[in-house]
Amino acid sequence: MPPDRDTLMLMLERMYRIRLFEETVIEIHSTGELQGPAHPYIGEEAVAVGACAALRDTDYIAGNHRSHGHPIAKGGDLKRALAELLGKQGGYCHGKGGSMHLADFSVGILGESGIVASSVPIATGAALASKQQGKDFVSLVFFGDGASNQGACHESMNLASLWNLPVIFLCENNQYAITTSYKNSVSVDHVSDRAPAYNMPGVLVDGQDAIAVYEAVTVAVQRARAGEGPTLIEALTYRFEDHSLGLDRIRKSAYRSEEEVEEWRKRDPLDIHEEALISTGVATREECDAMKSDVVVLVAEALEFARESPYPEPSDLFEDMWADPIPAP
Repeated sequence: MPPDRDTLMLMLERMYRIRLFEETVIEIHSTGELQGPAHPYIGEEAVAVGACAALRDTDYIAGNHRSHGHPIAKGGDLKRALAELLGKQGGYCHGKGGSMHLADFSVGILGESGIVASSVPIATGAALASKQQGKDFVSLVFFGDGASNQGACHESMNLASLWNLPVIFLCENNQYAITTSYKNSVSVDHVSDRAPAYNMPGVLVDGQDAIAVYEAVTVAVQRARAGEGPTLIEALTYRFEDHSLGLDRIRKSAYRSEEEVEEWRKRDPLDIHEEALISTGVATREECDAMKSDVVVLVAEALEFARESPYPEPSDLFEDMWADPIPAP
């Protein structure tokens, strides 16, 4: 079933949120205001937005190191996300997690991790909880082409199929694991070709088309909720920026050509979605521009909130931990 107008407009608004959020991250990183690693999601917005639009708030997602787009697509708070990046108390993890650790259970965000493929078993465990507790929530995990080669990924897919769990494995194949082409590291033509080995459907989808992703994930969600088990979806996409901010300053040789990047930029997921809405009469150019202007204000307010939020106090260091490693006498 294709998305209705409200869903299509929500998808566009969240794609704007991700793009403008990430452009702000790049700007404040370049000035030194944001320190540490950051992995821009620019170019891949259609994957997270299309997938999350097919989920309920009560469904769960887990992400990876490229972790800003996923929670924003699921409805995460821009203010708390940006505050977390700046290490402030107002952030999702009170400034202790940083760029790669954003979580909000209230809208189904289990969180992310910089450890490659580590979120795959977490999402699989959430799906096991759904089945054991007799719930109907679905779990979806985003991971990359590099993570698809990790043992944790294979073990999770095998177990999910064996136990018929309501989980969706969504591989964001953005062509490169840091600087290594997936063509040099994946033994099959497509990651989704591995699905038959786990006795689950394998779906290859255009990751630059949010509607195509939505439709593929909708089918997988219906299967999972009906008790028919997991699905492996591979979304072919592309990151327009380097693997992480600053990588271009330290790498010694080019791993992709400017021509390749420009060819993919011609398929900008925001342009594709805008054109789909305008050409079908769902929205006008003026409506799209007005929505984008509203998001510009939202991101600016988020940055102001993040800047004004205080840093954690030294006494907060061991808060939110299972145990205090230096207990009071």
